[in-house]
Amino acid sequence: MADMKYRIAVASSDGIVVNNHFGKARAFYIYDVNEESLKLQEVRKLPPVCEMGDHDEKRLSENVERLSDCTHLLASRVGNGARAVLERKGISVYEIPGIIPESIDKLVKYEQVNELFK
Repeated sequence: MADMKYRIAVASSDGIVVNNHFGKARAFYIYDVNEESLKLQEVRKLPPVCEMGDHDEKRLSENVERLSDCTHLLASRVGNGARAVLERKGISVYEIPGIIPESIDKLVKYEQVNELFK
């Protein structure tokens, strides 16, 4: 596990908690995580995919492309359609609302346990 490294896009309205639905998020906090550190790299402002109850498929594709350097996405909720598009792009999707470092820690621990069974 010495080479464990993740780039995680976090859907958050305030940079403190994971509290946004993927489709409604206007900002994604991009964290690099390895065995020694958790570091905020940037905040990416993206137009929401869902507005007024409608989904914009073109915007969904564009936003997923803009997050394509990330290995994981963390949000309070992700719809099935968006999840499928993200996962086809190789981005693992997790719904873990809460304080960002705590939610990231849960994600990493889950990934580490899964690695034991591969």
